[in-house]
Amino acid sequence: MRLRYFGLVVGILFLLLGILGLIPGLLSLPVSAPLLKFSMGYGYLFGLFPVNLLHNFIHIAIGVWGIIVYLRGAGTRLFARSLAIFLGIMAVLGLIPVTKMLFGLAPLFSHDIWLHALTAAIAAYFGWYRKPKAEDIGVSAAV
Repeated sequence: MRLRYFGLVVGILFLLLGILGLIPGLLSLPVSAPLLKFSMGYGYLFGLFPVNLLHNFIHIAIGVWGIIVYLRGAGTRLFARSLAIFLGIMAVLGLIPVTKMLFGLAPLFSHDIWLHALTAAIAAYFGWYRKPKAEDIGVSAAV
């Protein structure tokens, strides 16, 4: 997979998840979940992933950024590295009982932890370990 397509795939997935999290019919109510200070749109997407309005907007922002990176054809490595660091931090915060609610602003527990960790690991691969091809850095293959 070309590095540029990483931005597109992640962008579409995060944009889709963010939009789906805004649809009340796809959320189940948090019955025994911890309380949030910012509880607007709080629920479990597909009954598995805790989200709220802020969490969904963050997913949408990441998705738009990934699509922009794809369309511009530049900055994919920075996008992948930034995403790896950000989601890695979110996964670690979700493991710590005091910070698993991101200080009452967004839920970071349950299935979100492994999803953020897995996405961070994939982003780290594309950001640091995958060697770029000529097409990834804007050099024509004919050169």
